[in-house]
Amino acid sequence: MWIYTLRRILTMIPTLLLISAVCFVVIKLQPGNFADQYLEDPRFTKESAETLRRQLGLDQPDYVQYGRWLWGVVSRGDFGFSFASGRPVSSLIAEKLGWTVFVALLTLLCSWIIAIPLGIFTALNKDKPISSLLNFFGYLGLAIPDFLAGLLLVSLVLKLGGSNVGGLFSPAMIDAPWSWERVKDMLAHLWIPVVALGLEGVAGLMRQMRASLLDVLNQDYIRTAKAKGLPSRVVTLKHALRNAINPLISLAGLSLPSLISGTIILSIILNLPTIGPALYDALLSKDQYVALTLLMFSSLMLLIGNLLADLALALTDPRVRYG
Repeated sequence: MWIYTLRRILTMIPTLLLISAVCFVVIKLQPGNFADQYLEDPRFTKESAETLRRQLGLDQPDYVQYGRWLWGVVSRGDFGFSFASGRPVSSLIAEKLGWTVFVALLTLLCSWIIAIPLGIFTALNKDKPISSLLNFFGYLGLAIPDFLAGLLLVSLVLKLGGSNVGGLFSPAMIDAPWSWERVKDMLAHLWIPVVALGLEGVAGLMRQMRASLLDVLNQDYIRTAKAKGLPSRVVTLKHALRNAINPLISLAGLSLPSLISGTIILSIILNLPTIGPALYDALLSKDQYVALTLLMFSSLMLLIGNLLADLALALTDPRVRYG
């Protein structure tokens, strides 16, 4: 297991290098650069734009810009600086990274806690009306985009007389020291993004759990276990569920990066302090090093998520072993 883990970690390095090169090329495919946006200002001359371009190093060939960025990352852990603010990219991301991971992991945890029991229930009661009703809500959850769900929840809260919408804290609690009052204020704001982000995940996981469990329940070894007289509860929980949950573990590794960077519109609507809006602003303003680093971070989360999913799969399924 340790050899397999080390081998997977080492293979991440060339993978990330290739991803960084592809991302840089894609970013550079945009017409113009950061300095060109100032040409729309009549007070900003072409000479001033050219001076800014030289100061930012944008007059160098693309491969030189990429090489300097990559060398700074490898040699000093320096991800460059933001063209818009002049601040180091690492400090900009550090401000939003904690909240981004916190919201994503909390959403993933809540989705699993709700979806797995619902999937098991609908599989064991597949011919009952309650199962059909839950499946209908599953289709509805898959059809509603997260930003639309967020808007509907905000509208509902406002109509009910609430005011805890937008952001993760009330204005008075943003810079306040941590206390029980600040925690309660955060929880009052946090449920809207968690529900909006987790709605599609719950619906998808529930349907995947239902389909996987129904498939396992029709296997020969399950019928053999029932024929031996084992209680239905033991057959379902000890034998069927343990094998049916394996595909969901693999899906968990793919869902983490999408929760981190794939919810840009919802983060903008709810004013969440996550990296989604930062990536959107960086791409819009052609702030190339911020955008490149955020895309690399999302790719790293995907690789780490897949690794953790494979390791969890090996722990839950004795048939899976890595040498």
